[in-house]
Amino acid sequence: MTINALLLSSSRVGDTPYLAHAIPFIKPLTTNAQKWIFIPYAGVSMSYDTYLASVVTGLSELELDISGIHQHPDPQQAIKDADGILIGGGNTFHLLHQLYRYDLVTLIGEQVALGKPYIGWSAGSNVSGLSIRTTNDMPIIEPPSFNALNLVPFQLNPHYSNYQAPGHNGETRAQRLLEFTKVDPLTPVVGIVEGSALWRQGDKLSLLGDQPAYLFCGEQQEIPIPVGSDLSHLLKA
Repeated sequence: MTINALLLSSSRVGDTPYLAHAIPFIKPLTTNAQKWIFIPYAGVSMSYDTYLASVVTGLSELELDISGIHQHPDPQQAIKDADGILIGGGNTFHLLHQLYRYDLVTLIGEQVALGKPYIGWSAGSNVSGLSIRTTNDMPIIEPPSFNALNLVPFQLNPHYSNYQAPGHNGETRAQRLLEFTKVDPLTPVVGIVEGSALWRQGDKLSLLGDQPAYLFCGEQQEIPIPVGSDLSHLLKA
């Protein structure tokens, strides 16, 4: 079996309905997967039931059987029993903390390596990389480790934008990612813009959507990755 993982930058593009833009990206992963488990642990400002309901509604046209991991007495068994795994956005630190709390980090990696499809957006994409050291989020809780699912052997930065508001004197996103590459110059970071996604199919990695991505690695800073690029070489990092 081969890894089949879709890593979305965001759940929305502009004012589009929740997950609507992602339906064409998600649909191919559902061909042979009807029963999905949704992990809402990144959601800290809403109930898990509310979060689950928004995902079920957003993906309703795909007619999937989606349940929340919080509805199952045994989270590990729920992962094993599902045909596919969904992890939504929110706070990446809280998400990873809970994944460690229920001992799911290694299990999810193993299940995806066996061919179980994985779909994540925002924080759900952050945790798919080597670690969460390039998340945008506030560290509201401390997970046992920053090490993540390692579905791809590099770092991700969803919602990537280097916009700086006039008069604002804080660091830009590019400046913050430069700091990471100064500390760890050998590990690539891919910034994925809202509306785009990375899709790993075994040894193939593709950039989906109509926006470029951006690569940061060592002395290479904010290098544009053209729309439709094959990024398979990053899987050998």
